Amino acid sequence: MISEKINEILVDEFEVDVNLIQPNLNLKDTLNLDSLDYVDLVVIIESNFGVKLVEADFTNIQTFQDFYDLIKRKTAHN
Repeated sequence: MISEKINEILVDEFEVDVNLIQPNLNLKDTLNLDSLDYVDLVVIIESNFGVKLVEADFTNIQTFQDFYDLIKRKTAHN
């Protein structure tokens, strides 16, 4: 499942507490990543899911669920 894989990446690569990852929580506030971490996250997500992410993709991303849905949409088009 996409959400499980993304959560695994967040825990393994960014040392995010798995208990903080909830679909309805604000992604940016919860992760508290700096701009370089976000670049790393994009690269890791792209390589793991075979998708291409651009800045515009993140315009409406607020919650973890929004992020999961974005990756689901992107992988469905591949």
